Amino acid sequence: MAQKYTPHQELSEICTELWKLDENRLTPGKDYSINLQGGTKSYWRDDKAKEPLFTSVNDDVLRKPTFSRFIALLDNYETSTGLSETVTQEEVKENQLFIDSICETKVMKRAHEYLVSKRKSERDIWKFKHQLYNLWFKLYRRTRGSRALDSSGFEHVFVGETRDKGDVIGFHNWIQFYLQEKAGNVDYQGYILGKRPELRESSHLITIKFKWNREVKPMGSTFVGTSPEFEVALYTICFLCAPETTTDIQIEDYEVVITCYKHGANLGTSFPKEAAD
Repeated sequence: MAQKYTPHQELSEICTELWKLDENRLTPGKDYSINLQGGTKSYWRDDKAKEPLFTSVNDDVLRKPTFSRFIALLDNYETSTGLSETVTQEEVKENQLFIDSICETKVMKRAHEYLVSKRKSERDIWKFKHQLYNLWFKLYRRTRGSRALDSSGFEHVFVGETRDKGDVIGFHNWIQFYLQEKAGNVDYQGYILGKRPELRESSHLITIKFKWNREVKPMGSTFVGTSPEFEVALYTICFLCAPETTTDIQIEDYEVVITCYKHGANLGTSFPKEAAD
């Protein structure tokens, strides 16, 4: 039996506030359209979606500073775990520019203010940016028994990774999904049947099944249409403030469970999922 959904009041309030401040969030049916097609289960083998998930995205939106600087980071990684990442000075600069851009938004300014009030971050903006850099971009070892610095919070959550046994881990971002699908690297196979099918194409939160470069993600949840700054702010707050690994949060009419695993002092993963019945 699924555990009863009980939203955390304070985190629900701050996350809803961030949601309302997300000026760069896309509008479904206007800025983008998706085609969910058939419902599926993680263990079903047949493909319930013959067409792509995304039917259109307003690419002008993706040229906004936080979006374009986010997209610039997506090709900076070796997706296979166990292979050491090489970070060039150019990539360090790209990481810094991304952090600079999101810290100029209302969403991240409010997140910073909240974290300072909870004594989880320094008020000094440069110290806060340094904290964000370490949290999201500092490399660590994900593969047991390996000495390779092969992963980071950003790579896992937003880019996605693959393991030797042939599965996809992480990959919880709609922008990366759209771009990889557009490039022919993603095969969308259907949405995971949930408790609110009436949301369908207008939902900003979906759980789906897909293949990425021939490796399977049997079930992956992601926001759709949200800005990079909203997702970074939300997951950062949950990483630093959530009392449990999984936290129930009410964001407007969305009943969301945020999962956030720590990898030592680093962010191992974080993703949203629609609350179960």
